[in-house]
Amino acid sequence: MSESAVQARPYKIPESVLVVIHTPELQVLMLERADRPGFWQSVTGSLDAPDEPPALAARREVLEETGIDVDAPGASLQDWQLRNIYEIYPVWRHRYAPGVTRNTEHVFGLTVPAGMPVQLAPREHLQYRWLPWREAADLCFSPSNAEAVLQLPRFQPEAAA
Repeated sequence: MSESAVQARPYKIPESVLVVIHTPELQVLMLERADRPGFWQSVTGSLDAPDEPPALAARREVLEETGIDVDAPGASLQDWQLRNIYEIYPVWRHRYAPGVTRNTEHVFGLTVPAGMPVQLAPREHLQYRWLPWREAADLCFSPSNAEAVLQLPRFQPEAAA
């Protein structure tokens, strides 16, 4: 991509969502990044506009990245009311306005029935895995993503019992 094409893109908003997609049995959907093979994560994405509600961004990102509709039968999106503020990895800072180094991430959980079909966005992800929540946390490259996965039993206590 040419330098002018990169400059023509609008800067990303330093506010994002993280959506931990899981079954009632705490199997977690993990996605391998297409731009960083070997980096595994949950669904993530920046808000499209400063006034976009994070819940709307979560719904959009889940559909774009996995093909899962949060309104599908048996699905339930939950705002965990958790916010992470972290340093943006230097490799991705060029996507943000000059001087922006921190991001605020809103954490959601999405319960889906076991066997929910997944349709990956090939430009974003190479493959996916369903893993038990502890294994999923260990696979996350991002510390905030790993911590969110580790919080899953807190939000699904009936499954953790």
